[in-house]
Amino acid sequence: MNKMELDLKGLLDSYLKHWKWFGLSVFILILLAYAYLRYSTPQYKASAKIQIIENKGTSSELSVLQDLDVFSGGKTQIEDEIEILKSRGNLTQVVKKLKLNVRYFVVGNIRNSELYGGNFPFSINFISPDSIVNKSEHSFFVNLNSDTSFEYGEEEDAPFKKYDFGSRVKTKIGSIILVPDGEFLDTYKGNRLKVVISPIPNVADGYRQKISVSPAAEYSNIINIALVDPIQKRAVDVINELILTNNSNAVADKKNIADRTTKFINDRITEIYSSLSSVDQTAESFKESRGIADLGSQSNVNFSQSAASERQLQETSIQLNIASSMKDLISDQEGYDIIPTNVGLNDAGIANAAQKYNELVAQRNRLLESSNEKNPVIRKLDQQLEDLKRGMQSSLNNVTNNLDLQVNSLSKQLSQINSRIYAAPSNERALRDISRQQQTTESLYLYLLQKREESQITFASAAPKSKIVDSAYGLNLPVSPKPKFVYLAAIMAGLLIPFSIIYTRDLLDNKLHNKLDLEKIVGDIPVLAEIPKIGKKASKLVKKEDRSVLAESLRILRTNLDYIHKSKGKTEKANIIFVTSSVPGEGKTLISSNLASIFANTGKKVLLIGADIRNPKLYTFFSGDLDAPDFKPKREVKMGLTEYLSNSGVHLKDIVNPAQDLYGNVDLVYSGKIPPNPTELLMNDRMKELFEEVSELYDYVVVDTAPLMVVTDTLLISEYANQMLYVVKAGATETKVLDFPLKLKKEGKLKNLSFVVNNVKQTNLGYGGKYGYGYGKTVKKWWNFG
Repeated sequence: MNKMELDLKGLLDSYLKHWKWFGLSVFILILLAYAYLRYSTPQYKASAKIQIIENKGTSSELSVLQDLDVFSGGKTQIEDEIEILKSRGNLTQVVKKLKLNVRYFVVGNIRNSELYGGNFPFSINFISPDSIVNKSEHSFFVNLNSDTSFEYGEEEDAPFKKYDFGSRVKTKIGSIILVPDGEFLDTYKGNRLKVVISPIPNVADGYRQKISVSPAAEYSNIINIALVDPIQKRAVDVINELILTNNSNAVADKKNIADRTTKFINDRITEIYSSLSSVDQTAESFKESRGIADLGSQSNVNFSQSAASERQLQETSIQLNIASSMKDLISDQEGYDIIPTNVGLNDAGIANAAQKYNELVAQRNRLLESSNEKNPVIRKLDQQLEDLKRGMQSSLNNVTNNLDLQVNSLSKQLSQINSRIYAAPSNERALRDISRQQQTTESLYLYLLQKREESQITFASAAPKSKIVDSAYGLNLPVSPKPKFVYLAAIMAGLLIPFSIIYTRDLLDNKLHNKLDLEKIVGDIPVLAEIPKIGKKASKLVKKEDRSVLAESLRILRTNLDYIHKSKGKTEKANIIFVTSSVPGEGKTLISSNLASIFANTGKKVLLIGADIRNPKLYTFFSGDLDAPDFKPKREVKMGLTEYLSNSGVHLKDIVNPAQDLYGNVDLVYSGKIPPNPTELLMNDRMKELFEEVSELYDYVVVDTAPLMVVTDTLLISEYANQMLYVVKAGATETKVLDFPLKLKKEGKLKNLSFVVNNVKQTNLGYGGKYGYGYGKTVKKWWNFG
């Protein structure tokens, strides 16, 4: 197994040891997911498909107007149709028709259930005008307690007032009348209903945001319409009504064009009818005044040439008349109104431009229902309409100029022919002129009558702009929330939350926690043992035949110390062990006291020296029974190390105190009185004499020294140590603190340095804790409570 696999396993173990938190988090999140699914409102989806029908010249429903090709054009712009379909005007009409601005709810304990489909226990009649009601926002509550009366309140917790059905109820939007529906009143009797009235524009905007309209594929005329709503039937009704409204509005646009064309033709018919009557009266008066009944025929050649020229002149004059009228109409037009197209002008370019102009005007009018003239889309349409208008005016100018030249040319040609005819009697020539004018006017009159009928027939046969491929439908399955997805998300979140907390904690953590963490930092320097965290009720000092976890960990420490000593192969006695730490409170006194006791339990003679003369702590372990409930350590100042160092008359036997038999064969040397000059005192030559003497008298000498980073006391006497045991506290000692002892070792100021990790939690214990502590001890499983 390589290092990467070991690191991965260690990383996994660091999370698995918190499996209870992961399980609790997942359990809580699953409960929240269940509550969410239980009380959330399901959403249903309805869909429909329509096909946009293109108008292509004579193949359209207006093919009867093929002379002008009124509604011909290129491919319908699907994007424009989508915007028109979703326009605020269309949806406002849908909201009004379906009365979606008034909603009924049955009040529940946690969530309210909405009613739809006409099965309401009562209906509401508004006394105020629709213009006020449609823009109002109001809600109220109704308690249905009987068949003839109800209770009304505008706040759920406020007092309710009793009314009879059919009586007026005053509200902030005006008076209303509630009319009961006997078919459904009994169903909801005893319930409280909530009625919410919303402004129609707001409701329309809400559906405009929720409804989805998109092409089925690129270059396709099929449009998909979808809507998600808490009530599936309402979603179906909204989509179907939207399609019907859009089609009816399109038909209305076509009717507007047809009516405009008819009005233009009627105006021309009225004008031409007057001219025709005047010509007929002139012919009648001429014959009566001259007494003419019939005229002889003229030469076949002259008449045939004259007839051909006259016919051509008539056609050209008609076209000139129509073009001039169209030119005047467009020039006099203010704004953008639909222009007539079915007027008989033979110029295809002008006819196509007029058809395109009318389409853009209709589209602009539809968009103005839901927007204003400052809308970029409408401004773009205005620019296009201006361009088309200028183009048609230019084309009409060219056409009228050309037709005028043709009329002059034909008139000149006809004059030459008529010069020969004028040789006939003057009566015949005059009557011929009258007849020609009569035929021209009559021909134009009959032509316009025909076009008026065609225009009305065309509108009567007009079809909607879209064809329904699939009416709106739903699958009766909610699209949200989805239980599988919600539960999966809950499980993922339940795992992610504790993982994130643990990961963040570990990321910000700069403390040591066990032997493995320390070994990664100190490298080749041995870490002899890790001492478990001791509970408040556990004994802090090991005794004879103690089999606690603390005792086992100290035995491992004792074994490792002996192994280090033997591995060096030294024959001289090297039995002085210094115990120190970085700062106070890391457990060096605990380790030194228990280490002395654990050595004594093997029958060895052990001396424990309190060399921390600034802040002595040995008395807290050996001043009474630590396990007694009322134990309070009291420092009784006895003759100790400071007296020995400061007074040459004090000997070793004067400062040695035997410990209780409970802790084995341990002798103690207390620190003594706290001196005013501890540094100078420790530099006394008697310190060397003391260690030389006790080294010979005892098997092990354990020295509890001062913290290294706080004072220099330990460094002053470190030369007398055969083994320097450095204590770090799990969860308290920062990793950067270890740079200090490692630097001292590198400089040669600390000899035979080794580490001990104190206060390690059971969950963070390394090799020894996982496999050695508690061996041979029966442990009851956590799930076994018998």
